Amino acid sequence: MSEKELLTILIDHYADLQRILKAEDSKKEVEYQLKLIKAKLESMGIITSDLNMD
Repeated sequence: MSEKELLTILIDHYADLQRILKAEDSKKEVEYQLKLIKAKLESMGIITSDLNMD
């Protein structure tokens, strides 16, 4: 991974956290962000049920 790719990922994470903080319903925004990340991980063959905390 290049430095530019890493910077892009970090900027995306920063923006996601800001969206959560500014959201009227933070829990709903977190759930939405989790759905997006889950879809990305599963598209790369990662089983997300192994990552759940419950």
